[in-house]
Amino acid sequence: MPPPIKVDLVPYSAVWPENGQRAIEQVAQALGTRLSSIHHIGSTAIPGLAAKPIYDLMPVTPDIRLLDRVQPVFESLGYRSSGELGIAGRRYFTRDTETGTREAQLHCFQVDSPHVERHLAFRDYLRAHPAVRSAYHHEKMRCASLHSNDSHAYSNCKADWIIRVEAEALSWYRNSGKGMP
Repeated sequence: MPPPIKVDLVPYSAVWPENGQRAIEQVAQALGTRLSSIHHIGSTAIPGLAAKPIYDLMPVTPDIRLLDRVQPVFESLGYRSSGELGIAGRRYFTRDTETGTREAQLHCFQVDSPHVERHLAFRDYLRAHPAVRSAYHHEKMRCASLHSNDSHAYSNCKADWIIRVEAEALSWYRNSGKGMP
């Protein structure tokens, strides 16, 4: 498991979508047909939401074993593997700047993984529901104030809130016609 990092939440930045798209294009170009799709998820993908300025990307592949065979491709892009890191079927990678600041995380899943829909539903639900987005902002700020030097404890702090809202998000996502077949 990567060591915990400092939790520095910053106000939403209008450059995040563009920077996220650049990171997506870099990964997509390097992995080519090994990917079915790739998505910008996480707080930097939600307009108006404060976040750690780290890009969470979700590469989706027809077969997760395709990604297992190309570790050098990820390494050439500056990503380090942490294996599944607690989520069966995921391949998790991190990339830090030259100064050691985390800048990107890859959450790779096979196309039929329920985690793909879960991540997209949560992102889209927060984008579409300003009151829920605001509540998440407050939960993030509360947890950051309690665990500013430990990203693992910060994540654990907000986990119950996320799990509860994720259930609402999945129902909304499926009923809105966006859900996966």
